[in-house]
Amino acid sequence: MAALVETITTPRSIVTIAVTGRTETGHVREHNEDSLLASSPIFAVADGMGGHTRGDLASQAMVHQLSHSIRPGQPTTPEAVFTAITAANSYIMSWAEQSGIAGTTVAGLALVTLSSQADCHWMAFNIGDSRVYLWDNDQLRQVTVDHSAVQELIDAGTITPLEALSHPERNVVTRAVGVETDADPDVWLLPASEHQVFVLCSDGLTREVSTEQIADVLRAGVHEAADRLTQLALDAGAHDNVTVVVVDSRAVDTMPPRPGYHENRSLGYLEQTLPRV
Repeated sequence: MAALVETITTPRSIVTIAVTGRTETGHVREHNEDSLLASSPIFAVADGMGGHTRGDLASQAMVHQLSHSIRPGQPTTPEAVFTAITAANSYIMSWAEQSGIAGTTVAGLALVTLSSQADCHWMAFNIGDSRVYLWDNDQLRQVTVDHSAVQELIDAGTITPLEALSHPERNVVTRAVGVETDADPDVWLLPASEHQVFVLCSDGLTREVSTEQIADVLRAGVHEAADRLTQLALDAGAHDNVTVVVVDSRAVDTMPPRPGYHENRSLGYLEQTLPRV
């Protein structure tokens, strides 16, 4: 898709966002069960669970719910994102009796405000093994943590990240939308700063393209990064569907911090999820 550029103005800042995205079936799968959403203030990649009935419809339902639950063109709230995920989860679960279990992962990014005194934040969230990366100051950092069997083995020190790429349980996710009554995403909050680039992707990218390759593509320029990253996965064999969304954000403060606002103050009910070590 061609780059979409939008500007969101708040009483405290101006945020200009350029987004590009691409999704491909790949060379092995018969159908594309991935879906993407690229419309400010919410961006997402959903990967329908392979081998389950209606995985493509599950991923479409997830991004549809996010799109229709969140007002475009202005910052949203964490509550609105949680409500959309809960609604999608209930809707997908309702199919089970007639057509069997369906499910989807989701990795997303939303521009949110926490209060009238707070600056805008980027809220990264995920359920499953689709990911959000941050490209910042010439470094690539994985923000989200996979909900997967191999991630649990990595956390336990049983296998290495390299071994996880070929592990027999590499396709097993431990959390998904539409499978259980509760669909609780992990959440990270990052203040919207001067220049940030986020990469959202399904595991069809990360199984074919290394983090070093992703960083090299971003280092060469972010304008066509979604296309170039997807093409790298296709060139590497693309054994799964591949979806990439790149969000290029530039924020300008228009007011000094208000009295009483501190960046490190409590986030209240929102506990920032810490990376596992």
